[in-house]
Amino acid sequence: MAISSLVRPCLFQYIGTVPRLVARCQKNPRSIWNRSAALSRIEKKATVPLKTCLLFPSLQWSISNITKRNLHTSQLHLQEVMLTCERYGVERLPFACISDSDLNFFEHLLPGRVITDAEELKSFNVDWLKSVRGCSTLLLKPRTTMEVSQILKYCNEKNLAVNPQGGNTGLVGGSVPVFDEIILSTGLMNQIISFDHISGILVCQAGCILENLNQYLEPKGFVMPLDLGAKGSCHIGGNVATNAGGLRLLRYGSLRGTVLGLEVVLADGSILNCLASLRKDNTGYDLKQLFIGSEGTLGMVTAVSILCPRKPNAVNLAFLACPSFSQVLKTFIICKDMLGEILSAYEFMDNGCMKLVERHLKLTNPVAESPFYVLIETSGSNSIHDEEKLSHFLEHVMDSDLVVDGTLASEGKKIKALWALRERITEALTCDGVVYKYDISLPVEKLYDLVTDMKVRLDTAAKNVVGYGHLGDGNLHLNVTAESYSHSLLDAIEPYVYEWVSQYYGSISAEHGLGFKKKHYIHYSKPKEAVLLMQQFKVMLDPKGILNPYKTLPSKAVR
Repeated sequence: MAISSLVRPCLFQYIGTVPRLVARCQKNPRSIWNRSAALSRIEKKATVPLKTCLLFPSLQWSISNITKRNLHTSQLHLQEVMLTCERYGVERLPFACISDSDLNFFEHLLPGRVITDAEELKSFNVDWLKSVRGCSTLLLKPRTTMEVSQILKYCNEKNLAVNPQGGNTGLVGGSVPVFDEIILSTGLMNQIISFDHISGILVCQAGCILENLNQYLEPKGFVMPLDLGAKGSCHIGGNVATNAGGLRLLRYGSLRGTVLGLEVVLADGSILNCLASLRKDNTGYDLKQLFIGSEGTLGMVTAVSILCPRKPNAVNLAFLACPSFSQVLKTFIICKDMLGEILSAYEFMDNGCMKLVERHLKLTNPVAESPFYVLIETSGSNSIHDEEKLSHFLEHVMDSDLVVDGTLASEGKKIKALWALRERITEALTCDGVVYKYDISLPVEKLYDLVTDMKVRLDTAAKNVVGYGHLGDGNLHLNVTAESYSHSLLDAIEPYVYEWVSQYYGSISAEHGLGFKKKHYIHYSKPKEAVLLMQQFKVMLDPKGILNPYKTLPSKAVR
């Protein structure tokens, strides 16, 4: 297809301002190097004015889908998914089965909020990747911490297993039952308790949707410290329970630093109220850290106190094309050096990912096709200052031939449209067939070597092998797709991929957790002494093992 045929009525229109970039962009009509009117003094120096128009029809369409992506109602769930216990050969632990008297108790406690309809339960029994499925016959929807306490107290006494569930956006099978565990949903626990506009500390119930919290905060001049592709569906309690990372970790750090306090209901119904709103509290053990990342196996998070940063006044997004991964790394080094305090995200994706979002989601690549793409976000308080720094950075990486093409955005809808190319990769992968997902941490210089190795190892056994992730914090998302589930393909991937990661002292789970799928591989990242201590914590806090059984920890000691 001729390049000229891609230039249509304008959605993104920018004025080029740097002479050298103008010259380069004119060679490729698909490129757009943005400068706002704030850089008028630089514009005056431009020898040739540039105004390039480009239409992203599918990106424009996708904006409404990014912010309100309801993962529960995805049509992916319309397909029948094999039961987890059958696919993986799991034996049910000796928990009690739900009786009529149990149902009577719950219906009295939660009138109108006890779900037993099989059709309604389907989406709560299946994960979003349609890779695991439980057979729960009961869904409970409490509104208060006290109701959660009464439910868990009763379940503990009756030896009924419970599966805590937030937005069900997890990717390792941790959010859905394995057998007939009672699903305990935080869907109705969606109230904001308080917000301090001086300190920026938000206290809310665990069922608040991440994007809704952000929408609440933005008019007040604040934002949530984490951002995920599933923000339109995921719950803050689930984010905490899985220690979700996401797109803002480079700037604001992990939830282990921004979560100030938690309210947690333990297996016996006891309420642990550590819902502190203090930046500094050095009295005894920091108990909240036990529950952050515990995936609902030690207690159920019912409320969260979290520190929210100020909303940046100026946000810019650069989407760049790089000819090799080594140049992606070199660009990152220069990016940290030249952008410094305004750098808020540095994401990468390979061309395989781009082809998937183009093919399955009909999104459009805004730059020339390249082996790798980088998405850089800057966030600051002064647009002129930020744009000057970004301008110097872009000119430098272009002069160094680290970047061969790029496009910029500084307006909200256009920024969301570019983010869609990165955020919707997971969605595109699910359209490509069965997905084998690996969320790992590695030394940054080794990050893509694993993808290259897996392509050679799997060859034609896999449909696609792609890599993308948060390069700024050394997190790779390795994904393998196939037309259908295959034990032989899984055996070719695991445990090889975990052995590879362990060889370079990486982590087999950077941000998704272990859930059901990866619990038996924990020893590749943790010594046996650490796993034993975790198991002892589990026994102490949940002696009967009713909380999210079959998840996170191996049932037997690691040798």
